[in-house]
Amino acid sequence: MWVWGPDSTLQLDPSSFTMRVVLSTLVTFPNNTKSSQDFLVPGSTAANSVAIVIPTGLYSENNARQLETEMLSGVARVYNHTRTFAASLSTSGTMRLMVIRFA
Repeated sequence: MWVWGPDSTLQLDPSSFTMRVVLSTLVTFPNNTKSSQDFLVPGSTAANSVAIVIPTGLYSENNARQLETEMLSGVARVYNHTRTFAASLSTSGTMRLMVIRFA
């Protein structure tokens, strides 16, 4: 895409760095059992995308923890525990998952 500004100068062309949200959805873990959820994001990989989770409000309990994400080929995975630490505690609750693809 080529975009010119009001003074006719080039603002954006195919070589420009851009990013866009390709997935935005709520993720809910109803209980504290360690688990994960997968969300399909065709065309997105760890090389061209990032998955993040954002709290949707105040944490509902004292032991509430941040969810963890992992970007795979075509899939964003969300964990309710720290996946690389065997003794990690799990959490429950709802957060917003956003996958951002960049070029």
